[in-house]
Amino acid sequence: MKRAVCFLIFLLVLSAAYFAWQRASASTGERAPATAAPRAIPVTVAEARKEEIPIWLEGIGNVQAANTVTVRPRVGGALESITFTEGAMVKEGDVLARIDPRPYQSVLAQEEARKAQDEAQLANARTTLGRVQTLVKENAVSQQALDQAEAAASQLEAQVKAGQAAIDAAQLDLDFTTVRAPISGRTGVRMVDAGNVVTASQAEGLVVLTELQPISVIFTLPQRYLADLRAHMKPGAAELAVQARDEDGTLLDEGVLKLVDNQIDNTTGTLKLKASFPNKDFTLWPGQYVNARVLVETREDILVVPAEAVLPGLDGPFVYLVKDDDTVEARQTKPGITLGGLTVIESGLQAGDRVVREGQNKLKPGSQISITPSGS
Repeated sequence: MKRAVCFLIFLLVLSAAYFAWQRASASTGERAPATAAPRAIPVTVAEARKEEIPIWLEGIGNVQAANTVTVRPRVGGALESITFTEGAMVKEGDVLARIDPRPYQSVLAQEEARKAQDEAQLANARTTLGRVQTLVKENAVSQQALDQAEAAASQLEAQVKAGQAAIDAAQLDLDFTTVRAPISGRTGVRMVDAGNVVTASQAEGLVVLTELQPISVIFTLPQRYLADLRAHMKPGAAELAVQARDEDGTLLDEGVLKLVDNQIDNTTGTLKLKASFPNKDFTLWPGQYVNARVLVETREDILVVPAEAVLPGLDGPFVYLVKDDDTVEARQTKPGITLGGLTVIESGLQAGDRVVREGQNKLKPGSQISITPSGS
């Protein structure tokens, strides 16, 4: 009981002291410390502006040589020499290898001799035919003798033509003993060494030639882009520009679209396209994977903001709009495509509006901001 009384007396004394202090403060003009004003949140801002926006459609592509040829011998024989250097550029018609020509030279000589025999017999048959024709006019020989002489001459004429054809075939085989490049391109790994015996059209070639200038890129796009490409598929339409970039976005080469495939792959729902590149610096190589993108149109006076300014929200995408008093407002927007770090704004903003670009994670509607220059 005594403890309760003492505690009650203590509370009464404490209350009296507090009220006395309040009266003293009021008389001297003292005020309790006010709550500190909220600090401004540092952010960087960007201005919504209208620009000319190129519309690119991008897909994954694979580089292919414009032409690839496996060079095989067209006649058999001992491979005398290899005259190309692996990895070197060769021109169409350059000598790549030589096969022992002697057997084919012998066959050619035989065919030429056989033709000479046939020509000699033909000359004799024509002389005989002339004599028989004279005798027939004098009724010295029968018509049957004339017919036989004419048939013999015609037969030998045919043999001479066949002999010439045999000579041409033998000459062709002889020419094939010199293996020449069928296209201009770069040689690959040598598949057969000199000294080996090769056969006509053997499975293993001598070398593979690839044409690298120009070079092609085959890439795919989703079928929904067919409408964007259809206008450029008409005869006489201007060729579309195509870029090939590596995985880091570095530009490798620029070319033109050459082909839109005549059907859509029904297993993937993609459309195949083919572009041609000059490849002057050999930045594209057969088998290489690249990011290919085709320019379908260029839109003018399109409102854009930095892509990082557009944030996802429960009610849809929005940006923090900077007001004149340096507070922010959450403004709902309708973004379009994003290209080159810029997002197209279809509605919700006007040119000249300022939006927060960096520092949104600390903001809420009505927050006070301090604008920091970009890059600081």
